[in-house]
Amino acid sequence: MDSFVRVVRRVSQLCGYFAAALIALGVLVVCHMVFVRYVLNQNTIWQTDFTTYCLIAATFVGSPFVLMTRGHVNVDVLPHYLGPRARFWLALFAAAISLAFAVTLAVLTFNFWKEAWDQHWVSDTMWRARLWIPYSSMPIGLGLLSLQYVADIYNLVAGREPPFGITKEREA
Repeated sequence: MDSFVRVVRRVSQLCGYFAAALIALGVLVVCHMVFVRYVLNQNTIWQTDFTTYCLIAATFVGSPFVLMTRGHVNVDVLPHYLGPRARFWLALFAAAISLAFAVTLAVLTFNFWKEAWDQHWVSDTMWRARLWIPYSSMPIGLGLLSLQYVADIYNLVAGREPPFGITKEREA
């Protein structure tokens, strides 16, 4: 199980780098769009869609990295007032509910992606992008997020990570 956790952590790190690269690519494409539209006075066809798809993909694919680094908004007022045992059970419950939610969304978005693939959906814009490509980021990101939740639950149960990241030193 330790090797599973190591692999998931490495994949989550790669997802973070990939998400950052997608955001940077989106910024470059917006700069290109501004140049083409206002300096060259030409129409832009693909840039708006591409940037939107990059930002959505960065959100989904980057989510395992955010979970791994605890970069999400974390309201931990209640855990600070609980004892260690209650804090553990609350963390386990919250992680299990979150895992169930991520798995459910991964399955639903996979079905959505499959429908786009099977029916050859394309965007309604002039670019006519094949929508299975940007839609693939949803089940991939949510599937990897689910794996990160499994690794986090294992670390919590094995005592390798404190509940909610609250250590005894931080408690005092």
